[in-house]
Amino acid sequence: MQETPGRVTRRRVRTRARLLDAAFEVFAAKGFGRVSIEEICEAAGFSRGAFYSNFATLDELFFALYRERADLIASQVADALAREGPDLDVPASVDRVTEVLLLDVDWLLVKTDFLVHAARDPGVARVLLDHRARLREAIADRLSRARGHTELPAVLADADGAAHAVVAAYDGVTTQLLLDRDVEAARVWLKQLLTALLTDGAVPAPAPGRSGHEQPQGRTQPPWTRTS
Repeated sequence: MQETPGRVTRRRVRTRARLLDAAFEVFAAKGFGRVSIEEICEAAGFSRGAFYSNFATLDELFFALYRERADLIASQVADALAREGPDLDVPASVDRVTEVLLLDVDWLLVKTDFLVHAARDPGVARVLLDHRARLREAIADRLSRARGHTELPAVLADADGAAHAVVAAYDGVTTQLLLDRDVEAARVWLKQLLTALLTDGAVPAPAPGRSGHEQPQGRTQPPWTRTS
């Protein structure tokens, strides 16, 4: 009898995970604002009772999804920046970050839908801003720890400002990715933007075959100048 709570907890964890997986698929296919609780329950194979035993609202479910992705992205960035100990090789770190950073079109579709929803609801916006701050904090913390060990460009003197710029660059590149669905090109442009932001501004031309990728043919302009 003493094991019953453990079994219930494990069952609830599995139920919650299935609801999150189903919600992600339905959100990506239909858009956040067009999805009902019933549709998520049907996709997961559960009743409304299962939903409400885990989440009070669709917003709460989405924030659970967002937290998973925000934690993953923050972890990817922190791990990529932490490999050199206290020293920081900015160009090498940019290479690692752009190679591992999550660029998933389905997730970007879901996130963009929810951003529009949050823009019309100050309460939701505040929670979303708190989650986004975690990624910036991971970047700013790494830059701050490198100070005193590594000679950093003057632009990195304000670690928090640099972190805001990095996240803004990521947001801009992922907006273009939603339109052209070209993940490899998005990584190229993100690398160029981050190099310009975090070094002396010089943007080296990507060498063919570097890190398994080549400069996309015919892409001589940054993505924000395209008409697509």
